[in-house]
Amino acid sequence: MTDIDLDDRTIVLHDAAAFDGMRAAGRLAAEVLDMLVPHVVPGVSTLALDRLAYEFVLARGAVPATIFYRGYSHSLCTSINHVICHGIPASKPLMNGDIVNIDVTVVLNGWHGDTSRMYFVGDVPLKARRLVDLTYEGMMLGIEAAKPGNTVGHIGAAIQKHAEKHRLSVVRDFCGHGLGRRFHMAPNIVHAGRAGDGPELRPGMFFTIEPMLNLGRADARILEDGWTAVTRDRSLSAQFEHSVGITETGAELFTKSPTGLDCPPYAA
Repeated sequence: MTDIDLDDRTIVLHDAAAFDGMRAAGRLAAEVLDMLVPHVVPGVSTLALDRLAYEFVLARGAVPATIFYRGYSHSLCTSINHVICHGIPASKPLMNGDIVNIDVTVVLNGWHGDTSRMYFVGDVPLKARRLVDLTYEGMMLGIEAAKPGNTVGHIGAAIQKHAEKHRLSVVRDFCGHGLGRRFHMAPNIVHAGRAGDGPELRPGMFFTIEPMLNLGRADARILEDGWTAVTRDRSLSAQFEHSVGITETGAELFTKSPTGLDCPPYAA
C-alpha cells in the first residue's frame, strides 16, 4: 500500500537492532505471499485469499497493518488486470488469464514488513506475462541503484529508463515510502525521475521500492470506493514491491521470498 501524503519529512536512520526487527517482519510478509501461491487459481475469490492471509498472520503473533488503516478493512490489497493498486478483496472469483497483484503489510513486534508480488491465474496471455516480467526487472534495477552516495532520483531513473525502453509507462500517482515502526514515513520513493534528484541515500534508511508499470498510458483514476486505482485507458498494470534497508554497500532486501517465489510463474 502506498501513500504520498506524508506529514513528517524527517528521514530516520536506523541501527542494527532495527535491521533485525525489519528482517523478521519482512520475512513474515514474504511468507504470507509464499503461502498464497497454491491458492491463486481460477475460481477462488480474493476475499478468500484475504481470509487466509489474516489467519496466517495472526497465528504467527503479528497483525495486518492495513486493517483499520484510514478506514480500510482487509489484510490484503488485491489488484487485478487494469487495477494499478489498492484493489479491495471481493467475492468475485478470479478468472483464467487474470494477473493479480497481492500486497501485504504485517506488523511484527512493532516493525512493518511491506511487500507485493504479481500472480498468474491459470493460462495468462503472453503480453501480460511480458508486462509482469518487465515490471519485476524494473523493480530489481531500482533496488540495484539503491546504494549509499546515490539519491532517490537514481532509483526512479533506473526504473523509468527500463520501462520506456520497453514502451511501458510508469505510474506517477503513487510511490514507495519510508517505513519501520511506522507504516509510512519519509522519504517518498518516486519510480521515475533523474539521477541526482531527491535525498541522498544513507546507511540505515528503510523504504519500499514498488513500481507500477502499465501497457498503456500512465494515467490513473480512483474509483468511488476511495481506494481502488485503475488505468484510465483500462490497459493492464503490474506492480512488485520490496522493503529494503540501505547498508554500507547497497540495499538489503527484507522481503525476499525464503523459498525463491519472488516472480511468477511459481512452482508451488
